[in-house]
Amino acid sequence: MIYRTTSAMRRIAIVLSALPVTVFAQQPPYDVFPPADPPYYRVHYDASAQPGELSFPVNYTIWIPNSVKALRGVIVHQHGCGEGSCKSGLTGAFDLHWQALAKKHDCALLAPAYEQPENADCQMWCDPRNGSDVAFKKCLVDLSAKSGHPELVRVPWALWGHSGGGHWGGGMVLLHPDRVAAAWLRSGVPLLKPIPERPTIKAHSLPEAALQVPVMCNLGTKEGVTIKDGRFSGVWPANETFFGEVRGKGGLIGVAVDPLTSHECGNQRYLAIPWLDACLSARLPKVSGQPLHAMPTDGVWLANVTGFEAVPAATFIGDPLQAAWLPNEVVARAWIQYVKDTGVTDITPPPTPTNLRVSGNELSWEAEADLESGLASFIIERDGQFLAIYPEQGKNPFGRPVFQNLQYSDTPTQPLVPLRFNDSKAEPGNKHTYRVIAVNTVSLKSKPTANTPK
Repeated sequence: MIYRTTSAMRRIAIVLSALPVTVFAQQPPYDVFPPADPPYYRVHYDASAQPGELSFPVNYTIWIPNSVKALRGVIVHQHGCGEGSCKSGLTGAFDLHWQALAKKHDCALLAPAYEQPENADCQMWCDPRNGSDVAFKKCLVDLSAKSGHPELVRVPWALWGHSGGGHWGGGMVLLHPDRVAAAWLRSGVPLLKPIPERPTIKAHSLPEAALQVPVMCNLGTKEGVTIKDGRFSGVWPANETFFGEVRGKGGLIGVAVDPLTSHECGNQRYLAIPWLDACLSARLPKVSGQPLHAMPTDGVWLANVTGFEAVPAATFIGDPLQAAWLPNEVVARAWIQYVKDTGVTDITPPPTPTNLRVSGNELSWEAEADLESGLASFIIERDGQFLAIYPEQGKNPFGRPVFQNLQYSDTPTQPLVPLRFNDSKAEPGNKHTYRVIAVNTVSLKSKPTANTPK
């Protein structure tokens, strides 16, 4: 499919643009969120009582790299079900690690936040046919106007989703296979066959084009793989069925079992981001608006879905249509590490922080995350000597400690941790020079910033 703006698409855009963008004071717990000043942009839509339209209010926040002239894609970071997970979506676009992936590929980073009440039916948004598909496409139109990037309406999507967000992402693959570059489904997949005991969950059809979209099913081992009972024990049977249906027809789908977790996201980003990086590198056109490329067929590796080893496809013993599909050797070797202990290695240091400024005793700077391993902390030096680690201890109850801290649905905590440090031990009147060093989550250090005088 070639994403050119046809007259029909222009008419749709005009109609969608004419619909009102609702702006009003939101209700707890969805009334606290970071401001969306450029390069961030936000739209908010009220709930609709019309059949087929979204029955929950929703925020969409997008980050667009300052350096990009024409976007080549949109990376969507979709939270899961429940009030807590939905609230966590309010910070998804502010994640420095996911921004590093987006920037590398000239993509925007978009995070929806559906305002689902705690006991409401998650299917009313995580099934995109219940209005979230229409609302999502409408937000692209409105955000394209706000940001001055008209190409946002037509570029491809890379989808990441947790739990109900995985259901949503998989559903979008099945509804729009020509638009999706790749999809990572953490602990949630759509149904391809009805389940009598869950009649409210509607099954999808599996179009031929969806078999060409790279998909990764990722779940915790405690979600039915090694622990067969409990609240999330049905996740593995659902993933196993979805994988079997798609892979059995030749679909480009893999499975990565997290050996440490249940439903929480754990350290999945250290495989998800390299996997999406490989898929986007292969599929995104160089020129915005051109069709997606097909995934290369050479270099593919295969693995037993709950095993610990992967091999080149040509040497795989067994039925390849029952094996997890991995796009290349680099991803396959990361997969091998991940399914053993999630300890995906990295030998490259993070980028050096930039634009260090000193005003009085306060230091501020800018930083980009290491694509492979994100950011854990910063080392502050004064007059060439160690002064402090900031923060003293990153917080993440679900995996590696990170600078921004992480919530259950893989998004930064609020308030956002600032790129700012106060040297409370500096004596008044003394002149000093400062440097800042970035440290990633495998303890590799960047080169220091240049000495900056107080």
